[in-house]
Amino acid sequence: MFLVSACLVGLNCKYNGGNNEHELIVGAFRRGCVVPVCPEQLGGLPTPRPPAKIKGRDGKSVLSGKGKVLTVDGSLTDVTENFLRGAYETLKVAEFLKGRLVACILKEKSPSCGVKKIYEFDTDSLKEGMGVASALLSEKGFKIISSEDTESIEKLLKGV
Repeated sequence: MFLVSACLVGLNCKYNGGNNEHELIVGAFRRGCVVPVCPEQLGGLPTPRPPAKIKGRDGKSVLSGKGKVLTVDGSLTDVTENFLRGAYETLKVAEFLKGRLVACILKEKSPSCGVKKIYEFDTDSLKEGMGVASALLSEKGFKIISSEDTESIEKLLKGV
């Protein structure tokens, strides 16, 4: 069983109302091997919603209270509580699947699900760091794989 970012199975839950459909993950979803989650929706945010970025180091800094998640639509609305709530709700799903959960495959570059890269707050440049949900799942010992790590995804999903 795999926990995956819902946008990767083609669900339109991205901030802009779109998705990031990933062919291999959709195939596993059709075979019943995937549980899709969208931490931002689980945190109470609507779709579509204003884009947001982490102000601070990364998701770990948000979890420790040193960082915030703010919208970058001009309003700078603080959505930190939504991102934290969504991360903890995602953790509940992962813990429910414990024992059957092989890995979490999460959408790279997302302020919730980014595994290795997220966007800088003040620019469109990428920086090293995890999103809020990824950081929490990793902290709790779950195996996290980037949606961009095609080689690992192919190996894991082979035979499911």
